[in-house]
Amino acid sequence: MPDINSLISFAIASIALLVIPGPAVLYIINRSVSDGRTIGFAGVAGIELGTFMHVLAATAGLSAILATSPNAFNTVKYLGALYLVFVGLRTLTRRPAAIDSSASSMTKLQAFRQGFIINTLNPKIALFFLSFLPQFIDQDKNKNALQALILGIVFVTCGFITDGIYAVTASSLREVLAKGKTLPFVQRYIAGVVFIGLGIVAASAKIS
Repeated sequence: MPDINSLISFAIASIALLVIPGPAVLYIINRSVSDGRTIGFAGVAGIELGTFMHVLAATAGLSAILATSPNAFNTVKYLGALYLVFVGLRTLTRRPAAIDSSASSMTKLQAFRQGFIINTLNPKIALFFLSFLPQFIDQDKNKNALQALILGIVFVTCGFITDGIYAVTASSLREVLAKGKTLPFVQRYIAGVVFIGLGIVAASAKIS
């Protein structure tokens, strides 16, 4: 098990990285503003479960395979990119439903599933764990895989906290946006363009 100093340092570094908006944060903000806090938190749960899949993969050494095998890396990369572009195009071509701040256009299961897919098929997370976790693993101790798993759980926990704050903050703006024409525009055009942009960014990820 990592010592307490390594855990604290890792937690601080994780929070500093997690507060930077990326695909997961933008997804949570979009869901929270469009559909409310409950749906936003369902998206958070899916995002964090997707992150935990990468934790398990890193623990088992799959991240190393992704980083050293172009074919494996490209498979995950393009699956994730295609999904994001698909969601973006579908969003752009659909007229948003009339906004009712007491109801949601997406179920909790749908938000959870989308969040899970977005993070699970994000190859940058696999590369992140490959490069980030080893810095906090004590090579002089046994059970390196257990150390990696514990650090990964700490990262997921920090993610729940920071993403949860994003969900609460974004959902608090829903009532204001629902009174005007801003939210439908955000739901359709801004969200659509953002998802397509995220897909392009994901497709451009390279092994360093």
